[in-house]
Amino acid sequence: MTRIWLAVVMVLWTVPAVAANFHLSSPVLKHKATIATEQVFNGFGCTGGNTSPELIWQNAPKDTKSFAVTVYDPDAPTGSGWWHWVIFNIPPSVTKLPANAGKPDSGLAPQGSIQSMTDFGQPGYGGPCPPQGDKPHRYIFTVYALKVDQLPLKAEASGAMVGYYLHQNSLGTAKFRFFRLFRG
Repeated sequence: MTRIWLAVVMVLWTVPAVAANFHLSSPVLKHKATIATEQVFNGFGCTGGNTSPELIWQNAPKDTKSFAVTVYDPDAPTGSGWWHWVIFNIPPSVTKLPANAGKPDSGLAPQGSIQSMTDFGQPGYGGPCPPQGDKPHRYIFTVYALKVDQLPLKAEASGAMVGYYLHQNSLGTAKFRFFRLFRG
C-alpha cells in the first residue's frame, strides 16, 4: 500500500502546474464551427484565402517563458495527421497573433519567432483542404505555454519534431477545434 501511495505522489509531483483558465480564442473562428473560406488553403484543389486567423490567448501559467502555436489535422488520410501551421519561440509578452501572421513574409509574426515546415512542404500557415470526397476533418488550434525561452530548432524542423519538443517543455495548453465540411 505504501508503494502505491508513493507512486501516486511521484506522478503528481511530476505533472506540470497548469493555469486552470488558460484559454485560446479567435474573433473569426468558433469552437466546433465550420471554417470560413478566408482561412481555407489555396491549392491542392481548394480555392481559399489561406489567411491565418487572428488568435488570442490569456491566463497562461505564471512561469511561461515562451509560446508556440500549432494547427493540426488528426483526420488527414496519411496515417500521421497533417501539420497546417507550426510557429514557436513566441516571446512570453505576446498574447495574440494578428490575422495573416502565418504568412512568413508579412512581417506580422512576433519578432524572434520561427515558422517551421508544414506538411505542405513550406513554412507558414497552410489552411484546411481535405481531399475531395473525404469525411469532415477536425483542425485543432493549440497554443503551448513553454518552460523554455526557445526551442533549439530551426525553420527546417518538421511538425513532428517541433511537437516532440513542445510536449517535453509544455507547462500547459489551450486549444479549440473547428471543422471543414465535406468536399463532395
